[in-house]
Amino acid sequence: MINRPDYIAAIEPFIDKPLVKILAGIRRCGKSTIFEMLREELLRRGIGEDQIVCKRYTEMDIPENITAKQMYDELTAAMAGKGHCYLLLDEIQEITGWEKAVNSLLESADADIYVTGSNSKLMSSEISTYLTGRYVSIPVYTLSFKEYLDFKADSTLSRRELLEEYIRFGGFPIIALSEYDDQSAYQIVNGIYHTVVSRDIVKRHRINKQDLFDRVVKYIIENMGKTFSANSISTFLKSEHRKVSVESIYNYLRWLEQALIIYPCERYDLQGKSILKTQEKYYLADVSLKYALLGYNRKMLDGAMENIVYLELKRRGYDVYIGKNDTKEIDFVATRRDERIYVQVCVRIPEASDREVGNLMEIRDHYPKYVVTLNEMDTGIEDGIRIVHLADFLLAEQW
Repeated sequence: MINRPDYIAAIEPFIDKPLVKILAGIRRCGKSTIFEMLREELLRRGIGEDQIVCKRYTEMDIPENITAKQMYDELTAAMAGKGHCYLLLDEIQEITGWEKAVNSLLESADADIYVTGSNSKLMSSEISTYLTGRYVSIPVYTLSFKEYLDFKADSTLSRRELLEEYIRFGGFPIIALSEYDDQSAYQIVNGIYHTVVSRDIVKRHRINKQDLFDRVVKYIIENMGKTFSANSISTFLKSEHRKVSVESIYNYLRWLEQALIIYPCERYDLQGKSILKTQEKYYLADVSLKYALLGYNRKMLDGAMENIVYLELKRRGYDVYIGKNDTKEIDFVATRRDERIYVQVCVRIPEASDREVGNLMEIRDHYPKYVVTLNEMDTGIEDGIRIVHLADFLLAEQW
């Protein structure tokens, strides 16, 4: 097991606080391993092994159609006579009504409760009915580049070669733990994707036209990092003689978000200081999902870099938007409490264009501004704007 200490650091302030700790992320991003790390941390603090109750709720680990009441009774029985217990409940979204059971345990049992799941409903207003103000959400992502380097500590490759590998293979821990060729790596990612789609979306939402759903998903993934709307998808599909309603497309987008395959990125008007409700972009939970479905080629590099930077900003707790400054666009405006940074992303800065630097120069404030590039010859400072290599940006302690 390779540690991911940032997640234990995020959980630590809430240990033994009367809050449900909810860790949500796409399947196979490493949530179960974080629970293993948490278990070791609790043991290290002197907590008895019998006081730590671990339970997995995947289809293979529980009887079919187990109810929330059965789950509650089973956990209560497991804690009987042990005093203060720690409940580590993995992939809890498989149990219908789990919120009621967890709420009852929070109120009546002497327990510190941690749950993981692969559905963003675990982090949405839908659970606040039962857990009002009594839960904390800790999003879990696939590996950052810093974590990827930890996983590859024994590799003989240079940092630059490992960055290329990270861009090409993404950050699913199962890929990083071994050496795979492209085909094998994408085959594994494809398996993760199809498990999520078939189990968490098609089955749960009873989609009967899966070929149409798959075509919509393919369009969305092909257009990652570009602005599009449900209307534009519907129009495109009509050109292929496929009919799908705008309402269905909105549902598909919402279900992909809930399964944590895609993340929406809204546009922010820098002049009006408001979030715009039109033409948002979407980014993938991991860049490898795109290659697994569409194949990898160098033309995808700009989009892959954007996706990687977007996820890194999210990992560090920023709210991330596309910036609109009059007619100009900023790739990312990231805010965290009273902090803000602006980021442009490009493989290399075009000689005939000052778009990357010029767009940032037009923003009249003193927050940090970055252009992130893959070309080491482009790096430096230009008019107060920092031009940094992707690896340095991803590994920086702070920006």
